[in-house]
Amino acid sequence: MAVDPVLVALGAGAAAASGALGFALFGRDAAARRFDDRIDLVRRTRVARSTTAPAPTRLLNQPGEPRFPLLEKLLLGLVPRPAAMRARLLRTGRPIGIGGYLILNLVLFVMAGATAVLALNQPPALALTIAVAVGIGLPHLAVSRMIRRREEAFINQLPEALDLLVRGVKSGLPVTELIGLVGQEMGDPVGTEFRRAADGMKLGLQIEEALWSCVRRMDVAEFKFFVISLSVQRETGGNLTETLENLAELLRRRRQMQLKVRAMSSEARASAYILGSLPFIMLGILMLLNPDYIGPLFEDPRGQMMSVVGVLVMGAGILVMAKMIKFEI
Repeated sequence: MAVDPVLVALGAGAAAASGALGFALFGRDAAARRFDDRIDLVRRTRVARSTTAPAPTRLLNQPGEPRFPLLEKLLLGLVPRPAAMRARLLRTGRPIGIGGYLILNLVLFVMAGATAVLALNQPPALALTIAVAVGIGLPHLAVSRMIRRREEAFINQLPEALDLLVRGVKSGLPVTELIGLVGQEMGDPVGTEFRRAADGMKLGLQIEEALWSCVRRMDVAEFKFFVISLSVQRETGGNLTETLENLAELLRRRRQMQLKVRAMSSEARASAYILGSLPFIMLGILMLLNPDYIGPLFEDPRGQMMSVVGVLVMGAGILVMAKMIKFEI
């Protein structure tokens, strides 16, 4: 049986794209490891009296040595706001470099465009649309999902961290020491961010500056409430224990309300998922059962134009339904 060279090329490209995805998302460069080793050494010397030292934490957004310097430099020159993209990647909590992320976008863009032109025989306009959707849209959605999952985990752990702070304040411990204690006792992501704040204070930052740097990495309203409450209490005085207890109770009630709204809107969300996926499911079934019937939709220029318009209209409808079933508490 003859082997189609196009399928071989597509398979090799898919394998390369998968390897690039794993390398870009989970790979760690040598400079990052050396930086973490230095931080770990400093922490062990500062907490030598402790029996358990926390895991090493990166204080700064160290990009490290680029793996492909020339290509990364060229791609960075095409990005309009590299600082905003770097900050967004930092919010994922993973060592994703902006250069590796852009290379992944380029690989997926080329692979999707080549597949649309060579394997599906699509016109350049439609192939470009597919390439942009796959090369830029899929990594963007993946990063958004990682950020959302990390923020949800942070919000769920924050009331427990506040309770730990309350117990420490009642015991007479200073807040600066309690920040490091929370970082040691809590898991990721709350423990990681509080350890970063504690390490920043060890390097000379004020407690407000260290916490606001964490807010820039973990941009959630609940954490901003905590930082603002702590800043106001330090400036004006007052009962810090009562403030933190009220804030923890408020966060728990807010979370309960969000879960209640999510449960009440589950039927609407299920309907939106079904309505949004039904046209694509039927298209796949028709392509499997009767490809000659659905073929003109992709081969005829009029069918191709109708496909583009249909995808755009469906995308707009999905966005409208997503906004309708999303409630902010």
